[in-house]
Amino acid sequence: MNKRKIYVYSNETSVSIKTADLLRKKLEQSGFEVPNDYDEEAELIVCIGGDGAFLQAVHLFNFPHIPFIGINTGHLGFFQEINPEQLDEFIFNYKNNKYSLQPMTTVKGLMRMVDGSEVNLKGLNEIVIRNEDTHSIHLNISIGGSFIERFSGDGIIVSTAAGSTAYNYSLGGSIVDPRIKMLQITPIAPMNTTAYRCFTSSILLPGDLTIGIMPETGKERFVVAVDGESNRYSCIKSIEICVSNTLVNLLRFEGYDFWNKVKTKFL
Repeated sequence: MNKRKIYVYSNETSVSIKTADLLRKKLEQSGFEVPNDYDEEAELIVCIGGDGAFLQAVHLFNFPHIPFIGINTGHLGFFQEINPEQLDEFIFNYKNNKYSLQPMTTVKGLMRMVDGSEVNLKGLNEIVIRNEDTHSIHLNISIGGSFIERFSGDGIIVSTAAGSTAYNYSLGGSIVDPRIKMLQITPIAPMNTTAYRCFTSSILLPGDLTIGIMPETGKERFVVAVDGESNRYSCIKSIEICVSNTLVNLLRFEGYDFWNKVKTKFL
């Protein structure tokens, strides 16, 4: 009979490495196999670090169907479920099936360039389009095929419910329960003058609508960031952003409550 596999991923901080080594020993003592390298046959990925390490793992393993559980050795640790001193409790609860899966909606984008090439984007938290330098950018924004506004400012962020507590929150966007399938557009330093009229608050949209973004000239240079990883682009013709069919599953133990976590992390 093959042993059940659990893969352990950690960032490079000393506390994370120490926690990962201890967890591997405890899992093996409990009858699990802990592969040294990522294994698609694993039934669970344990991510040790902060929220940044968790997002890095999601992208590194290409949004796998395997569920994640996080051990927080970082700062905020909003995605992370347990603390390093709870390893024995985690193993006991997992072996006794005292958990549920929380599916997290992801966001995808299709960026079409002036030369005809395309760039695919996918994120768990957000897609950000902003200026490369100190100049304002001008974007024609449509929702569901209907023109909404000519945005002028530093940029916009399109976030999922999962990402509502991240960069979106720091910009004054709304916190959204992750059980809601939706997207949120939040402006970054929007202009609101007699010359430029932009929405100055976030817009929440149902998950079946597509957001269209067209740079005004097609010659402006942009920074496009997905879950904090940014690249520079020029000659963007258009960007379409919508909810992806891909889900990221998080393991949650009995007693987990999203709004209680919001209260403990932010208040």
